[in-house]
Amino acid sequence: MPQGPPPKKISYRAKTPTKCPVCKTEHFKEDLLSGGGRLIAGKLTQELRRLYEPSKKWGEIYPLAYTVQVCPKCLYAAYPKDFKGLNEEELKAIKTTIPHREELMKVVFGNIDFNENRNLVLGAASYMLAIDCYHLRSWEMAPTVKKAVSSIRAAWLLGDLHKKFPARPYDKASNFYYVEAARGYARILDIMNGQGEEPIESAAYMLGPDLDHNWGFDGIMYLNAYLTLHHLDEMADTLEQQYKILDTSKRYLSKLYGSGKASKSKPSVIVDMAKDLYDEMGEKLKEMEAQLNPAAASG
Repeated sequence: MPQGPPPKKISYRAKTPTKCPVCKTEHFKEDLLSGGGRLIAGKLTQELRRLYEPSKKWGEIYPLAYTVQVCPKCLYAAYPKDFKGLNEEELKAIKTTIPHREELMKVVFGNIDFNENRNLVLGAASYMLAIDCYHLRSWEMAPTVKKAVSSIRAAWLLGDLHKKFPARPYDKASNFYYVEAARGYARILDIMNGQGEEPIESAAYMLGPDLDHNWGFDGIMYLNAYLTLHHLDEMADTLEQQYKILDTSKRYLSKLYGSGKASKSKPSVIVDMAKDLYDEMGEKLKEMEAQLNPAAASG
């Protein structure tokens, strides 16, 4: 009986297994294959996300789904460089929280299996698990950066899931992680300005926020401003607090916009987006000033 064509491969498994440092289970890490027209780059969004067009041959592919390494047994998750580097305190904390991660996955996704090939669901789940685990990592791992980057990626993939399955509350989960990302990026800038001790530079290789281009610290300043403006109501309860947060964020953004005008080496795309965002934040601050001091505004 003639055989059909071989299945289309978009990924491959490592030949050497990885032993989980938490539960000692072995698994074979999956990575995305490159070339062959698998990825057709589309537009860059205002959130610095690169969209990809589905191809007739390969269909939809989500490169972000393959980035985080996850143990299929205990659901310990980390970026590959960090996967094996657990100290005793981290190991104990991550072992203790296995039931929490299992429950989180069941509540949001139902039954999922990380032994299967990565897809949109497993991709979103991997970032949620990474955030959960990096909460338990020591400051030497620069967990603030990794939680912030993971949060915006989780928000993106959960948003994609909502488009496919609008009956499920993926939109609420996506919004939650957008807010977490906004807070995380603000915290990164605080650390960079001496308000905390983490080796932020050691995580420069993964600032992204997407995989096609690393916008580095320019991206941090831009995304801090963008996310703050778009999720301001959820970041503080009072108008006074919101004004202070937005004004601080605008000051950080001015450094990117100012340096972009002074240097031709800055990519024009992010400088142009920063200018538009800077103007938008200025208008928002004027509106808030009028609300905070109506007498001055009327005068």
